Amino acid sequence: MRFGLLCSAQADSRELGPETGQGFRDYLDFNVEAETLGLHSSFLVEHHFTGWNQVSSTLMLLTCLAMRTSTLRLGTAVITLPWHNPVLLAEQAATLDLISDGRLDFGVGKGYRHSEFKGFCIPQEEAEARFEEVLDVILRAWTTRTRFSHQGRYCRFEDIVVEPPTAQHPHPPLWVAAGSAPSIRRAAQRGFNLILDQYAAPEVIGERIALYRREREAVGGTFDPTQVAVARQLYVARDEADKQGALGRMANNNSRLLAVSRAPDGRAGSHVLAYASVPGETERNALIGTPDEIHSRLQALNKVGADYVLLTILGGREQLHAFAREIMPAF
Repeated sequence: MRFGLLCSAQADSRELGPETGQGFRDYLDFNVEAETLGLHSSFLVEHHFTGWNQVSSTLMLLTCLAMRTSTLRLGTAVITLPWHNPVLLAEQAATLDLISDGRLDFGVGKGYRHSEFKGFCIPQEEAEARFEEVLDVILRAWTTRTRFSHQGRYCRFEDIVVEPPTAQHPHPPLWVAAGSAPSIRRAAQRGFNLILDQYAAPEVIGERIALYRREREAVGGTFDPTQVAVARQLYVARDEADKQGALGRMANNNSRLLAVSRAPDGRAGSHVLAYASVPGETERNALIGTPDEIHSRLQALNKVGADYVLLTILGGREQLHAFAREIMPAF
């Protein structure tokens, strides 16, 4: 199996406030260490308006990481396209791809947090159309070296050539987070790699991987298990009490996440919102437990076709080393 990280950096650390930026420095140090331990990649989220000092300038922080690493794949999980100017985003991502010698994995999404749509004054029902238009402009920018114009519903550009070109050809790999059958089919048909959420049970993960493979092959594409990454939260526990404490902390964090994600009318949605109606459902399939328990859960994922797992490590370097030392060698 292949392992990467799924990170959510914050400007503040446990000891120092956000004005110091120490949390971002800690994130960089953590990922440098992950590379030395043999992890394959690190994907970074994008979020806004939480009040938690979460990373909002994803590509900038990944560019800093590119300068301190040499083999680690640098992923976005995900850049939320509806809020972005596609030309500026294409330019910034291409610059990162060049600086990193072609290590960018460009993960994109439509967004799911009500608070972010509200903050940007974008109606959430426009998410799909905005996503498609921004993505079309980015792909055109990356695959043509001649000038073009675009007159769309949300974006307009006149006589532009987008520079610089990307290092990877025709462009960096595109990743999308998807869970429903229609979204998985669209990803497969368009040749996008797939990120599966951290809450679904192994049997559901297996069904989704099988669907993606069928759709890839149906359109004449090839299937590689590493085109699908499964997200999971990880905590290597010393004993049962330590495990229960970690599960409790995770449940509190998920409750906080739900509070900024759910619309005022309480309607369900994608990602974590789809699991919110059943108590404990957002913690049920996490990789939290003793090394033997985590080993068994990874085996269950691998058995249904998951070869690539992105880990959100609930803890610092001690947890990273525990995973690399006690669990990773078996896979």
